[in-house]
Amino acid sequence: MTAPVFVVDEVPSAATFVLDGAEGRHAVSVKRLRAGEDVVLTDGRGRWSEAVVEAAEGKDRLVVTAGPVQEEPAQAPRITVVQALPKGDRGELAVETMTETGVDAIVPWQAARCITQWKGDRGAKALGKWRATAREAGKQSRRVRFPDVADAATTKQVAALLAGADFAAVLHEDRDCDSGALATVELPTAGDIVLVVGPEGGVSPDELAAFAEAGARPYRLGRSVLRTSTAGTAATALLLGRTGRWS
Repeated sequence: MTAPVFVVDEVPSAATFVLDGAEGRHAVSVKRLRAGEDVVLTDGRGRWSEAVVEAAEGKDRLVVTAGPVQEEPAQAPRITVVQALPKGDRGELAVETMTETGVDAIVPWQAARCITQWKGDRGAKALGKWRATAREAGKQSRRVRFPDVADAATTKQVAALLAGADFAAVLHEDRDCDSGALATVELPTAGDIVLVVGPEGGVSPDELAAFAEAGARPYRLGRSVLRTSTAGTAATALLLGRTGRWS
């Protein structure tokens, strides 16, 4: 089994380091790590180092000896999922599973047919939960480069993002979708891929028109219709396989 991952502000290089605070507490009191065990320290932005536990002190201090800093390059093509806001905690579920699968960026989208509304303090709190979920799922899945979770975007902002992509698609529930299946479309080997996942009520005609003008065509995943909280994960897995990132 790979070594557990812990997040630090700055990755230490070839030095003794004390992991404390919430991460130290998790390492000592939850994971119960002991001398001689391996851990990985990362900033979540691609920099990381392997470390060996020297001692556990109290309930929240782990003393380690870190090896040299390494850097994992960003993978290509970069995959971004624009995720319409689901109801309840299904948004965090979507973020968690997309992170575990390997998505590079997530953009929350306030679509016209979203029941959930991110406004004021409630919106800031919800965004914080998405970002915390991405961080924890990144650690759990042993990633050292966590996905970026952007501020909530309007339809106009999503259209601008799609216009700058090397490949842009709107996941569509219509099995007779004119553009065909995402599984067979030609994909770039580098650059940016941006997928739009609509809300449970679907992407509105006006939104489809705005996205089409930006260069994003609708594609279907398969014959069954997936919920908004699972479609992004399924599409990400498909693209990771097709682009060779899972090879």
